Amino acid sequence: MLKLGILCSGHLGYVILSKIVSDYKVSFVLTDSNSDSVIKFTENCKIPVFKGNPRKGRAYNFIKDKYVDVIISINYLFLIENDIITHPKLLAFNIHGSLLPKYRGRTPHVWAIINGEKKAGITAHLIDSGCDTGKIINQTEVPIGDDDTGASILKKYETAYYPLIKKVLSNIYNLSFKEQDESQATYFGKRTPNDGEINWNWTREYIRNWVRAQAYPYPGAFTYYDNKKIIIDEVSFSDEKINDSQSNGELIKVNRNVIVKTKNGALKLDKIRTENCKFTQGNTLGNENRR
Repeated sequence: MLKLGILCSGHLGYVILSKIVSDYKVSFVLTDSNSDSVIKFTENCKIPVFKGNPRKGRAYNFIKDKYVDVIISINYLFLIENDIITHPKLLAFNIHGSLLPKYRGRTPHVWAIINGEKKAGITAHLIDSGCDTGKIINQTEVPIGDDDTGASILKKYETAYYPLIKKVLSNIYNLSFKEQDESQATYFGKRTPNDGEINWNWTREYIRNWVRAQAYPYPGAFTYYDNKKIIIDEVSFSDEKINDSQSNGELIKVNRNVIVKTKNGALKLDKIRTENCKFTQGNTLGNENRR
């Protein structure tokens, strides 16, 4: 049986780790200090676990005496250094949440929704010294529906990751590798909750994608009104007429439904998290309401 080292973080990392241990021997796990579900699981299973930043030899000193055939990185928060990459007997590979070489970097499924993509996917690729730049082993496409959110795509990934991992491991001695086409590469950086502010000068299509990509349980897209941060989880297109005298972000209707003017049409605010907010027709959403 193959012996594995697993690098994983967050709920997705925990879900896939819990599947792996039922089929394979896991010699160690590396995770971050905040991934409580991963840490608790490893402790319950008596799997050696390293918590925290792996760099500058810290994690390597933990694993150097632990034999593994393969290292697999799953939603791991850190780039890893060469001492870990070269540690396994056979190879080290990562499962990345996009169809590489597009959407290298962090939260690629969120960026794919924001950009209006119709498909996302996952890629098994060799780990090298770059960020998601290693040779491709295999890929799985995951469709993005019109109403998918960042969270719903991640749920799809929960079912797609392990079959791809098993496909790689079952063919471990006969793998082929494909260089990534650098001319097609795109990179998107880390997102924080403060990056979710809506620009009402965007098109309504882009705003809708922006909102659903970050909808609950993610931190959420947001705007400001009456000195309050308004978190918006769902919007839909409205047939309400707009005109050039109205400002982008202006509340053009507030009875029953809140309708907002955008660059190219109106949007209805279907779900917001902020309570006790009384909207007034003619007022405008945006930074001018923040003090």
